[in-house]
Amino acid sequence: AEQELYNLGITFTVYSDKDAIDRILPFDLVPRILTQPEWRHVEAGVKQRVKALNMFLWDIYHDQNVLKDGVIPRELVVGNSNFCHAMMGLDVPGGTYIHIDGTDLVRDETGRFLVLEDNGRTPSGVSYVIENRHTTLRVMPDIASGIDLMPVDEYGMRLQNALSEVAPEGVDNPQVVLLSPGIYNSAYFEHVFLAREMGVPLVEGRDLVTENDRVYMPFDPSSMLGVPGLVQAYRKGNVTIANAIGTGVADDKAVYAYMPRIIQYYLSEEPILSNVETHICAEPEGLAYTLANLDKLVVKPVGESGGYGLLIGPHATKEELSDFSRKLKDDPANYISQPVVQLSVCPTLCETGLENRHVDLRPFAVTGRDTWVLPGGLSRVALKRGSLVVNSSQGGGSKDTWVLAS
Repeated sequence: AEQELYNLGITFTVYSDKDAIDRILPFDLVPRILTQPEWRHVEAGVKQRVKALNMFLWDIYHDQNVLKDGVIPRELVVGNSNFCHAMMGLDVPGGTYIHIDGTDLVRDETGRFLVLEDNGRTPSGVSYVIENRHTTLRVMPDIASGIDLMPVDEYGMRLQNALSEVAPEGVDNPQVVLLSPGIYNSAYFEHVFLAREMGVPLVEGRDLVTENDRVYMPFDPSSMLGVPGLVQAYRKGNVTIANAIGTGVADDKAVYAYMPRIIQYYLSEEPILSNVETHICAEPEGLAYTLANLDKLVVKPVGESGGYGLLIGPHATKEELSDFSRKLKDDPANYISQPVVQLSVCPTLCETGLENRHVDLRPFAVTGRDTWVLPGGLSRVALKRGSLVVNSSQGGGSKDTWVLAS
């Protein structure tokens, strides 16, 4: 399996390892299996959440009724580093800000799926979902014999269709391109993969130019022009950017704490997928509780991702607890805390044989006129015995996720 991944060039960046930054994606051949009822519950919950997030983003960049009605504190939104004031009043096509979403789920001791965090800014990892399935079937072609699995190969087509559905008004045959920072970006493999799956050009900034507030892809390979004017073309309604500028507010871990209220406010529904209990350290009671129970909690910076900057209280040293206590007192608004969720485990092939390892699940949703959720998603696995950190950027791995069709 590792040779297959090496031949495909499937790498990612481990910033925590100074000796080996670019690595082959760690892949476990033992699949994770979800039943059809389990999947339908997850699918419905993800669709509900994406719908509410898009309504929330539209509101905060227009009338801000959710702030006026006190559902969420104003300073938490307009004071957020990801809030983009330039997006105020801009009507994005179809009212869709989050076209591609990855919702991180964990399963607790009772078997419930809980939302750990939302990824509406730059959700990554969908290429691994599809390549994991391909690798499993290439290495062990008989493993799925006689098992009716929901397919994962529709993602590229679904994404291309969704993006075409939110084209600028009056554009009947839109040109979709995938804009990448280039070969040195840690997600470059995924950029190449998605462009190929959608059948669209993969471009860099120098490949695009703007003229009269419209974006063009010139055919002069010697041109060094970048993309100045892209946002102006966006504001004029001549191009759609996915995901929309300013969606990072929905990623914020403090905003996450208010998602049950946000769902109830916009949809008049109870959340299908519950949040993990969350304490907001910007609030006096949240800070007091966190400081008093620091050795029992997971503390996260609100603007970070990829498992960076967090404290896992039960695994921390006295010095680390003391340092984090000072950080919390100095900048409480930068942190939230949650109880340690004992992630569910799956059999995983280790050096000594099959052992249980902790896993989470990231389903991917694409939204055009409607929302579609890729069956299964990315099951991330903590490869170290006893570890709860599944992030690939922190040395975690992944599994193929099977959803039984019946």
